[in-house]
Amino acid sequence: MKVSYYPDTDSLFVKLRPGVEAEGSEVAPGIVFHYTPEGEVTAIDIDSAASKLVDLSLLEVDGLPISVKHESRQESKAG
Repeated sequence: MKVSYYPDTDSLFVKLRPGVEAEGSEVAPGIVFHYTPEGEVTAIDIDSAASKLVDLSLLEVDGLPISVKHESRQESKAG
C-alpha cells in the first residue's frame, strides 16, 4: 500500500494494491474508489480538501503483519 499526498491540490491518493485502474466511482463528495476491470478496489482518491477530511499529521498502523526493512544506499549498491 502506498499513500501519496499532493499539497498543491490538497489531495490524498491511497494505492491499495497493484493493478491498473479501469474505472472510478465517486462514493461520497470528493471521494473516488478506483476499480480493476474485475471490480476489485485498487485505490482511494480524496480530491481536494483532504486535510479537512483526514488528519494528515497522524498516521497510525495497528495490527498489520508488517516488518520494517531498512537498507542503506551503500548496502544496496554492494548487493
